[in-house]
Amino acid sequence: MISAHTHFLVLGAGISGRSVAAVLAAEGTRVTLNDVKTIDETRQEYRELADMGVSIVSGRQDSSLLSGVDTVVVSPGITIHLPLLDEARSRGITVMSEIEVAYRLCRAPIIAITGTNGKTTTTTLVGEMIKASGRPTVVGGNIGLALSQEVRGVDAKGMVVAEISSFQLEGVISFRPHIAAVLNLTPDHLDRHGGMEGYQLAKERIFAHQTADDYVILNYDDAAVRAMAGRAASRILYFSLTAEPDEGAFLQDGSLCLKRQGAVEPICPVADLKLLGRHNVENALAACCAAMLAGVPAGVMAAVLRSFAGVEHRIEPVAVIHGIPYYNDSKATNPESSVKALEAFAGHLILIAGGRDKNTDLSEFMTLAKERVDHLILIGEAAKRFGVAATQHGVTAIHRAGSLAEAVNLARRLARPPQAVLLSPACASYDMFNNYEERGRVFKELVHQLA
Repeated sequence: MISAHTHFLVLGAGISGRSVAAVLAAEGTRVTLNDVKTIDETRQEYRELADMGVSIVSGRQDSSLLSGVDTVVVSPGITIHLPLLDEARSRGITVMSEIEVAYRLCRAPIIAITGTNGKTTTTTLVGEMIKASGRPTVVGGNIGLALSQEVRGVDAKGMVVAEISSFQLEGVISFRPHIAAVLNLTPDHLDRHGGMEGYQLAKERIFAHQTADDYVILNYDDAAVRAMAGRAASRILYFSLTAEPDEGAFLQDGSLCLKRQGAVEPICPVADLKLLGRHNVENALAACCAAMLAGVPAGVMAAVLRSFAGVEHRIEPVAVIHGIPYYNDSKATNPESSVKALEAFAGHLILIAGGRDKNTDLSEFMTLAKERVDHLILIGEAAKRFGVAATQHGVTAIHRAGSLAEAVNLARRLARPPQAVLLSPACASYDMFNNYEERGRVFKELVHQLA
């Protein structure tokens, strides 16, 4: 619950911060919205907040902001180790994430999904399956609108499906989803979390407050994720491409199957999926586990799986130009995600990669690139390191481009059937774009201009 007598300080005036500030103001609380950057308060979104009674302070972020504050809400882009937050805690001020606010306002059961890769696809699939079963459902978190905004639109008869990032999990206090899922765990955001151990601990907070009345779905084929079962108080279900779990989802004779209380129920053949790639079979299995626990019939799951073509920016078909298909995989912001994209194709790729380098290991990525990429076009800050790694792993046709537009035009000149052009950066976007969504949209616009 949220007390109307609480004074909230919301740090970060992006989409998440603005959303939670509006929600808290609507709950009758006192709200101050702060951003270290100077805000143009004449913009409509800030005028609307001011009309709701939200105080806006920008251009500074110092300890004076803490005066009279009871709770600080941290946007995902702000680390919980910020000195200002350390001071807040030393003063006895509660520090929490926007996800924690959403949980305290939510009246419906929550399905929360995390992992390094596959979160958006799996979350969207689960949401579509539950909606198709006729149950009121909202989807939010690290996808779409802020979760604190979304949960207000559903009551106890509905369901909330949330994609949750490690950044969002850092600041949870009592967050307890009824159903949690951890899809996989590979190195990512290590600078933020201080290494792999910190990253894993952040992910495990998704089930930290669950009890034996709750469920956690784990990837049996990922050793680090499988081992989380020993630290969870909730009931365990597994999904696997290689084994048949006691409870969960698996493959049998080329079909997705569910197993619960000893009974096996087929869902649909893998061949019926529109989604490309082995990793999307994993995502589908995880989604079926969550949908099963939410009471969705197998036939409804199968119908959604047969019609679901994927999410924007994840191996998204853009166009076919002169016999060459173009795919937007801008959401691949780390090498592991790009590896999954490369595995979805038999070969003959013109690959556009690069951006803001996360300095993660490139061995698997470049080994697979040597096998499946005919031409590698590198862009952004990571281009030099990626080029060295590609050469070391035997990739020979390496090109550099000064912009995404230059890369797309070069790909057009190079590509010949049966090749395909794939944007799968294996990097963050912040050197050239505001986010991966903008990068993906620009890529699609460039491709359509070619057409």
